[in-house]
Amino acid sequence: MKKLNWQILLGLILALLSAILYFVHYLIFRDVHHIFLYLIGDIAFLPIEVLFVTLIIDRVLSAREKKTMLEKLNMVIGAFFSEVGLKLIYLFEEFDLNAAAIKKDLADIDKWKNKDFLRQSGKIDKYKCNINSKQGNLDELKTFLSQRRTFLLRLLENPNLLEHESFTALLWAVFHLTEELEYRNGFKTLPDTDYNHLSGDIKRAYLLIIKEYLAYIKHLKTNYPYLFSLAARTNPFNDEASPIVNN
Repeated sequence: MKKLNWQILLGLILALLSAILYFVHYLIFRDVHHIFLYLIGDIAFLPIEVLFVTLIIDRVLSAREKKTMLEKLNMVIGAFFSEVGLKLIYLFEEFDLNAAAIKKDLADIDKWKNKDFLRQSGKIDKYKCNINSKQGNLDELKTFLSQRRTFLLRLLENPNLLEHESFTALLWAVFHLTEELEYRNGFKTLPDTDYNHLSGDIKRAYLLIIKEYLAYIKHLKTNYPYLFSLAARTNPFNDEASPIVNN
């Protein structure tokens, strides 16, 4: 209400100032015809002027706001991979009987150019992973995700994530898998149908996290070379990766 009153007051002051200036103009030149001629002309052009100013300013402000929001989102995504994502990829690889194929494609990420990121991201959609929930350690996966449940919940509470649908989908997939595992007291006597169900949940999260990882690494390569250097040296798809700089 105070903001509205301030705007009304400002509008009245500006209107009064304009009237005073027109009156001074009349006192000096005594030409009412000239005053109304330019007044009507200015009023006629005013809607077009407002249109241009509104569009340009709105576009500039929206672009700046979107850029700022994306930077914050990438910080959130970076925190996710530091706290959860990288370790989760390692755990998921144990369940993938075809893990060697995806590792071969993503091992040399440090040498990629932008076109390589786009090509490999497209290949992920066609990647035929073979997830077998009996193959890996479900107990370890359950413990890891349960310990990070609070962290995942805090990420889901971030309102900015609504602007990043793919990462939101990843969080929901991981959180769903966490709940599925937590509802089971053990994994040694499950029927094959339940193992198949868990395989599907792991596969969903696995494919989503690979795509988000590639997008995040591409962002680092473009904007933060020093962060990209560490990410490339800790590439979870390269068995020979090491954070130690040897050359």
